Amino acid sequence: MRVAVAVSGGADSVCLLRVLAEIAPEIGLVLSVAHVHHGIRGGAADEDAEFVRALAERLGLPFYLKRVDTPAAARAEKQSVEEAARHLRYAWFRELLAQGKADAIATAHTLDDQAETVLHRLLRGAWTEGLGGIHPVIACPGGVILRPFLETRREEIVGWLRGLGQAWREDETNTDTAFTRNRIRHELLPQLAGFNPRTAEQLAHMATIARDEESWWEAELSRLLPSLVLPGRAVRGGGRAVSTHPEEGSVGIELERLRALAPALRRRVLRAAAKQLGCGLNFEQTETLEGLAAGANSKRQQLTAELRAERTARELRLIRERPGAAASEQPETFALAIPGEVVGLGVRLRARPIEEARAEPLPAASLRTPRAGDRVKLKYSRGAKPLKEIFERMQVAAEDRKSWPVVEWQGRIVWMKDVVVEAEVPFAVEVSGEAR
Repeated sequence: MRVAVAVSGGADSVCLLRVLAEIAPEIGLVLSVAHVHHGIRGGAADEDAEFVRALAERLGLPFYLKRVDTPAAARAEKQSVEEAARHLRYAWFRELLAQGKADAIATAHTLDDQAETVLHRLLRGAWTEGLGGIHPVIACPGGVILRPFLETRREEIVGWLRGLGQAWREDETNTDTAFTRNRIRHELLPQLAGFNPRTAEQLAHMATIARDEESWWEAELSRLLPSLVLPGRAVRGGGRAVSTHPEEGSVGIELERLRALAPALRRRVLRAAAKQLGCGLNFEQTETLEGLAAGANSKRQQLTAELRAERTARELRLIRERPGAAASEQPETFALAIPGEVVGLGVRLRARPIEEARAEPLPAASLRTPRAGDRVKLKYSRGAKPLKEIFERMQVAAEDRKSWPVVEWQGRIVWMKDVVVEAEVPFAVEVSGEAR
């Protein structure tokens, strides 16, 4: 097998290359080294590329270097730099496979990466498929992407490299605790290890179980959905009417059959129905649909700005409308008095003045959803960053970004869910419990 090892220069990828180079003759691998120069970080990126090139030369391996203009791609695609870099990187990996230059691309995701991913998604309320974490094998045209280190701990990697006397490159952004994922790595997981030293391994085991569960469910749903979820709406005399508008669509599920399903299957069917319309449902929205199907008082529910549900005498229908058609029904801004409390956008927040003796109340803040052009300064960061860039670093799905809660006061974002905002204001914003 011809394997191109993706090497950034960090400890994990350097170790993967050294290990595969050591065992390649025994198991029949033909190796090469692939490195992407993203056109950012100036001289540091040049040093990374030279370091990897020199390592490949020392090991006697072919070296592939891809230079890309990540900032230009980010502007053209309206993406964050991190998002654009990842897309460019994996596009090149797939290109190497499609061109026949390799049968597989090996990346160095570790068991620690897996544990962080699972815990991050768990904290964000992921379904079972999200808890599957990083997949060990991804099929692509012309080959596969492999993650051989998913059962290997990072500390084992570092120890092995030190014993070998092998240097590596450090990425300083991995220590920035302004981002939730880095706080999980450097703060939360070490605390959980105090309760169980094998927490990371247990989370990785959960990912394996979740992936196997999802594989079974995918096959089961493929068998059941065609007869359960029907496109369009039923019309008198039989048959179904289907919209041809690209931004509209609907599906229907017969209530009697839906109610007869086990709860686990019923949730899957409801979420799959929404997915057919290009919409994702969270737990609360799925429970709302279940209540509607069971005969809740209301016969209509607006689930998202684009998706609504209706119950007829025979069916539960999901209807996706043009963007903005139902947005007026969904308030995007909530006043937050100081001092005071507000519930909205899935959070309950309390604002309290830092100076308790203040005679006059402060101007109210606003709990709202993100808007174009929003920027926020994170703690320990050098300057304000676009929200799109922060969402990408946090790995927040595009659908979730639209309703992500932020607090604005006098033209500045002073609080944002799941990040530490640096804001010199005379009050504090605290999460005071779950929104009901």
